[in-house]
Amino acid sequence: MSLRFRQLQAFHAIVETGTVTGAASRLGISQPGVSNLIAQLETQTRLKLFDRAKGRLITTPEADVLFREVETVVRGLDHVSQAVTDLQNKEAGQLTVASPHNLSFGFMPDVIARFAATRPDLSVSFQAQYSSKIQEWVAAGLFEIGVCETPVTLNDLDARRYQFETQCVLHVGHPMADEAELTPTMLSGHPFVVMGPEHMTLHRTQEAFRAEGADLRPKVHTHLFENKLSFVKRGMGAALLDPFTLAFDSEGGYVARPFRPAVTIDMAIITARDRPLSALGREFLRLLETDFAAYAV
Repeated sequence: MSLRFRQLQAFHAIVETGTVTGAASRLGISQPGVSNLIAQLETQTRLKLFDRAKGRLITTPEADVLFREVETVVRGLDHVSQAVTDLQNKEAGQLTVASPHNLSFGFMPDVIARFAATRPDLSVSFQAQYSSKIQEWVAAGLFEIGVCETPVTLNDLDARRYQFETQCVLHVGHPMADEAELTPTMLSGHPFVVMGPEHMTLHRTQEAFRAEGADLRPKVHTHLFENKLSFVKRGMGAALLDPFTLAFDSEGGYVARPFRPAVTIDMAIITARDRPLSALGREFLRLLETDFAAYAV
């Protein structure tokens, strides 16, 4: 089967924008042109990729699987195109970094901005994504430096590992808000905002409650620490939050207390083992390691 890259690019754009109009605008081609490319792709693959609902295109389960494979290819070519542009413009250098979402709202922009302050011609490519995808991107050379949650599952990555202690965050009106320290027993039966079922912090929280015979009562499940904090601010329950989300939140409306026994989150700074870092990458890595270590236990 000979698939054309333009077909995959149109498919990727529709999934990300949700409409043919959005995809056409992103790719700079006509809407009929996008529709024709998708029709060709469905014919060649013999797969139905989209259902239509209220003017938007909804991916089928087959399309979701295909998108995960196509994304790396499309972003890879975009990265190559950007590199060519930088060379043509004689850019002084490009920094390529990826991190999980909880670092993307404050910590990483802060580190990158300080690094760029003395490098006015620096070009930055930064992406926030889930940890498994970040590992794939760094291994494939799409990003030079990545930060991810452990485990690091790819053998061709070097990992500098760190452990961070979470804090228990409560709405200011919570009955336990005045306590200096919180435990599973003290929060037994109280509603909790937790991460998804595969996340290490949920497993470790469950173990801590189980060890004390306490009742962990999840009320909200979500996949982003930033979302957890938003639910806490609205009185939906207590939550264990990483130090980065808390350090860069300026809204208030909550209190943060130590939680015992400590529930930690394990993270790593990763680079490709068989691909030497650029001089720029080495300089940024030193700054990132220093800043990262300041939050670690």
